[in-house]
Amino acid sequence: MRRTAVTVLSTTAGVVLLLSLKPQHSPPPPAVLASSPAGASSAAPPSAAPHAPGNRTGTFTGDVIDTRYGPVQVEATLAKGRLTAVRVLQAPSDRGRDRAIAAYALPRLTQEALGAQSAGIDAVSGASYTSEGYIRSLQSALDRAGA
Repeated sequence: MRRTAVTVLSTTAGVVLLLSLKPQHSPPPPAVLASSPAGASSAAPPSAAPHAPGNRTGTFTGDVIDTRYGPVQVEATLAKGRLTAVRVLQAPSDRGRDRAIAAYALPRLTQEALGAQSAGIDAVSGASYTSEGYIRSLQSALDRAGA
């Protein structure tokens, strides 16, 4: 009986300690439109694009990246070296779950990429494979732009 009481108390104390830990998360990035129309001013100054390739303007298609759940391919639009839009050309869609993950993750990845002005973004939790494919395809599009 005494052994049971000690086990219950130590387990309870361990759970309380685990629950009291607070993860160090950074605040979410500010909302950014998925694309901005030509001629519209951007929210960030031009100096906020350290990874944007030169002063290139145009649309550049990234490589098709085969992931565990299907291919991912994006197209990046740049105006004077600034990433103004990212369009998803291919995404995993064979199953309903694939479509749901893509619908959740791809807009977030696009917002992050536009905010960061690069492919140096974090993956979306629960969409690791899709995120990795998106990031790699975007990087190849930016490389084609002359990074």
